[in-house]
Amino acid sequence: MRPRSSTRHGIRRKLAALSVLALGAALAVAVPAPASAAARVDNPYSGAKAYVNQQWSAKAAAEPGGSAIADEPSFVWMDRIAAIEGAGDAMSLREHLDAALAQGANLFQVVIYDLPGRDCSALASNGELGPTELDRYKTDYINPIADILDDPAYADLRIVTIIEPDSLPNLVTNAGGTAGSTTQCATMKENGNYEKGVGYALHTLGAIPNVYNYVDAGHHGWLGWDTNFVPAAQEFKKAATTEGATVADVQGFIVNTANYSALKEPYFKVTDSVNGTTVRQSKWVDWNFYVDELSFAQALRTEMVDQGFASNIGMLIDTARNGWGGSARPTAAGPLTSVDDYVNGGRIDRRIHAGNWCNQKGAGIGERPTTAPESGIDAYVWAKPPGESDGNSQPIANDEGKGFDQMCDPTYTGNGRNGNNLTGALPDSPLAGHWFSAQFQELLHNAYPPLGGSGSDTQAPTAPTGLTVTGKTSGSVSLSWTASTDNTGVTAYDVYRAGVQVGSSATTSFTDTGLTASTSYSYTVKARDAAGNVSAASSAVSATTSEGGGTGTGTLKVQYKNTDSSATDNQIRMGLQLVNTGTTSVNLSTVKVRYWFTPEAGASTFSTACDYAVLGCGTLTHKVTTSGSSAAGASHYLEVGFGSGTLAAGASTGEMQLRFNKTDWSNFDEADDYSRSTNTAYADASKVGVYVGGTLSWGTAP
Repeated sequence: MRPRSSTRHGIRRKLAALSVLALGAALAVAVPAPASAAARVDNPYSGAKAYVNQQWSAKAAAEPGGSAIADEPSFVWMDRIAAIEGAGDAMSLREHLDAALAQGANLFQVVIYDLPGRDCSALASNGELGPTELDRYKTDYINPIADILDDPAYADLRIVTIIEPDSLPNLVTNAGGTAGSTTQCATMKENGNYEKGVGYALHTLGAIPNVYNYVDAGHHGWLGWDTNFVPAAQEFKKAATTEGATVADVQGFIVNTANYSALKEPYFKVTDSVNGTTVRQSKWVDWNFYVDELSFAQALRTEMVDQGFASNIGMLIDTARNGWGGSARPTAAGPLTSVDDYVNGGRIDRRIHAGNWCNQKGAGIGERPTTAPESGIDAYVWAKPPGESDGNSQPIANDEGKGFDQMCDPTYTGNGRNGNNLTGALPDSPLAGHWFSAQFQELLHNAYPPLGGSGSDTQAPTAPTGLTVTGKTSGSVSLSWTASTDNTGVTAYDVYRAGVQVGSSATTSFTDTGLTASTSYSYTVKARDAAGNVSAASSAVSATTSEGGGTGTGTLKVQYKNTDSSATDNQIRMGLQLVNTGTTSVNLSTVKVRYWFTPEAGASTFSTACDYAVLGCGTLTHKVTTSGSSAAGASHYLEVGFGSGTLAAGASTGEMQLRFNKTDWSNFDEADDYSRSTNTAYADASKVGVYVGGTLSWGTAP
């Protein structure tokens, strides 16, 4: 790496200024597109050959059916400082750029993603830099990237950057006064380091003549409301005029980065009405002014021009995972029985809620990368490479600064940002950015437009055999079967419960979750190949779930925080508090709280303690009991009771600090415990149960 110097950055700024002047003059007359990428062009994608990320391509091609998209270009993510030089087996930024030259490409796409306090509302995307580490962001992250991109060896590459996904939109919607607000976002709004970091990145990278900066602008389901739309545009303008940046450092904006919002909703419009009720009043649209990404992107472009950005700015839309094809894709408008039936019956976006963002079940590959597909749109791009996880579905220890976000847990019942709905996330997902084969296969299966092929393969796989129940709990059934055969290869198996598809698997096993205790279910499985040929169904197998379990629907809820930084020490510690969300008081003597865990090896007896309680530790009872559950991470539970008293409507017990240990003080391994989470601030805990009079009132029992 060549040394940085203020002189060289001054030269960059002069080159950028000259480039902008030249562009302004060029816009006054009709000028053919320059042959060299070093001279700025209006749309960097026009006439360009984009780099195919060879590491992603190899993973895609290794998947059954993956060769159909393995040659598509996608962005390279610089999601931590170590990524610049290459972390583990990952190629460095310079190696990717060299590979682009070797491919004969003249366009390279990279995501700039390591702000201080990164993604203050989604733990799965948290980064390595603390909220105040702006100087390190500049010197250890942006400057080294700029040095590499400014190498004359890459001067003929058009280098497209996405500047800091999910940063500025969070300052608009999640930094105070809303149900989705977090203290982390409030901190970043107060210290201004998102704006300063984005401004510095725009100014520094924008000084390189062949770099084209696109600022992340959320998506329609985030910023489409009138209370968010113009304030977001003003926030983007503020960041783009901070730390030396100007609007001339911005080529355009990108929407739907790493998200699933449908490109177009063909069967309903925001202006439609049903029986006198506007579509905007439906639960799905929820008074939003936009129902899809194309209309949002085009309107946002107009607003940004009004805010003072250049009249020729362009928009990008990430279409990698918003295809929503497959058998669930609507083919017509919904029924006119109600506005909700009309919207839900016809909407392409099949998510439970537009706020759901993590590894969405049923999603598909969207439009392939395309240049200038619509007015004001520079390109459809694949910012988030298909098959790379959005986040882990359960806590995973790591050195990448990535936390566990409950929005990636398919059993989590939601928060204010998704209307307290289920997350719609796929199970068994790895850390964000890591390869997720099951997701990749689902994206292939549900691609829209459908993936092309030679059309010569019309042979269906053989039907799966040997379908067997391998395990069950009160809320799940696990299945396995013998592999099918096919002339080209089986890509996935679709699992049906009572004739309705409930999931897909790239392997010969599957676990169906969210079931009712003591209930009988019937299953069959079909095999599918890359051409879409589907086998006959397997023989059916039945299973009855175990007793117990279920999900509470009462007016009490429990909140939890993790007070134990180690998952492998000899104590389990936590903070709990009980909240009465109802309109009448509750007799606490009838209430029990259960925290499920597994003790691993060692003593089978336990000691429990209360270190502090607002109610007074003397008012609490606590003991460890064997649960009798066969669910993972739930062989025992800590039960906390209350000797007497009442909890008024809307009131909380306040904090209760609890701990327990095995009597031989041997270590636990809490990583797979059913009730454990990693949040260090109080949050609703759907896997900690509350029982009133012996009946589950809150939470999902194992």
